[in-house]
Amino acid sequence: MTTELQKTEVTDFAVDWDHTDATWVADPYPIWEDLRERCPVAHTDRYGGGWFPSTHALVSEIAHDTEHFSSRTVVIGNGRPGEGAPPAPIGVAPPISSDPPFHQIARRIVLPAFAPGPVNALEPRIRDLCKRLLDRLEEQDVIDGSSNYAQYIPAGVISLLLGFPEADEDLFREFIHAVLEGVDEPDQERRMQMFAPVRDYVLQQIEDHRENPRDDLTQYLLNVEVGGQKLSPEHIFGTVVLVLIAGIDTTWSAIGSALYHLATNPNDLKRLVDEPELLPTAVEEFLRFYAPVSMARLVKEDFDFHGCPMKKDDWILLGFPAANRDPEVFPDADKFIIDREHNRHIAFGLGIHRCAGSNLARLELTVALEEFLKRYSTFELADHDVRWSQGQVRGPRKLPLRILS
Repeated sequence: MTTELQKTEVTDFAVDWDHTDATWVADPYPIWEDLRERCPVAHTDRYGGGWFPSTHALVSEIAHDTEHFSSRTVVIGNGRPGEGAPPAPIGVAPPISSDPPFHQIARRIVLPAFAPGPVNALEPRIRDLCKRLLDRLEEQDVIDGSSNYAQYIPAGVISLLLGFPEADEDLFREFIHAVLEGVDEPDQERRMQMFAPVRDYVLQQIEDHRENPRDDLTQYLLNVEVGGQKLSPEHIFGTVVLVLIAGIDTTWSAIGSALYHLATNPNDLKRLVDEPELLPTAVEEFLRFYAPVSMARLVKEDFDFHGCPMKKDDWILLGFPAANRDPEVFPDADKFIIDREHNRHIAFGLGIHRCAGSNLARLELTVALEEFLKRYSTFELADHDVRWSQGQVRGPRKLPLRILS
């Protein structure tokens, strides 16, 4: 795919979609609504070719189909897994990049770290972190809800889990940009150069754990055995990168989106302040309405999918956020209903790759909102210069909030 095509503005998302296009990044929801009605499986020649299912039924079908679709890499780019890359079924970032049967092994390894017990034990430390972040913002009339608050919560939690230095949290934003937001870089050599600091940092942290053992997730991955064998270095590296990048960006985006909603919907803000018992229900609606994550798959072999002639190594962008607004599944799907009773959203995905860290993400989102609303009962956008991230994780990266009380 040429650099010129990659930079061309999209005129019809049904036949030329691009999830980094400025219109998509700013407001993708009208695009997805149009596609559901007009072309529920959109196509593009960008990124070497790909497809975008926009209905709940089609997204669900592909997410559950491991016969025709591989997860060996889940971030769309201009290249494909090349020579030297961990092959399927292991993939580049197990377990999210692992195909069956290895997927079950890789997932079973990480599940204990994200079980309800260990996650709930983190609540006091998450709450203390939120309070300290808010203390830093005292006496400021305008704050950035994303870069001053939301981003630091998952960064602090994940650095704690992995045993990485808290002082390195600012590096993590650069890593996230390199891995998830720089996907439209047409030069694959340049793309690998962008990833080099991430690789070097993670390898350095793993080596430090070898030399200075301690009690954290990185050390656990170094010590755990499967069938009497330690995990391969590629497996350890890939899982650490997954936890670091996905664990921060997704929750950062969810917290920021929830604050954006409350800043632009004063009735919902007032109700949540007046009725704090609504928060668990509201959290699920935030996750449905502003679901941050879309995942990629690769077509294993040429085959026809509902009349779509998919080719080997075509990309599939699984539109979980689009599926969450499908009116065939959710009544008043285009409306945020803060007390929505029935809400089987798929913000955390479907099938074997449903997010293993969903317990932690929910807890972080809940505590972040609780502490913010205790401190600030009314706030609004300071201006409309809100900037959203591009790529497969959507959330506000610039969120100017004016504190009213």
